[in-house]
Amino acid sequence: QVQLVESGGGLVQPGGSLRLSCAASGSIFSRNIMGWYRQASGKERELVALIFTSGFTNYADSVKGRFTISRDNAKNTVYLQMNSLKPEDTAVYYCNIEWGSTRYWGQGTQVTVSS
Repeated sequence: QVQLVESGGGLVQPGGSLRLSCAASGSIFSRNIMGWYRQASGKERELVALIFTSGFTNYADSVKGRFTISRDNAKNTVYLQMNSLKPEDTAVYYCNIEWGSTRYWGQGTQVTVSS
């Protein structure tokens, strides 16, 4: 089993920044993909950013240039630095780790962007 524990969400004003963290523990395959997804109220869950063990990254168009995903492979931890936040970034953010057909999710952390 794998557990993902997220932290770093909260309330921030438009234009502000937040940093999310997600630590994975358990039986983790050495080559994996870690990512962040988000789900706004009344909408489907969507990809925010992915990072492979190699360091290759992929971002949703809506966050390119504002968000940065990174990881510490030794700690099985993924980070999401979110800058220039907008009200439309408000959502529950979920951490994810996957390899092959295996996928695990975190419990989610609320990010609210409001003045």
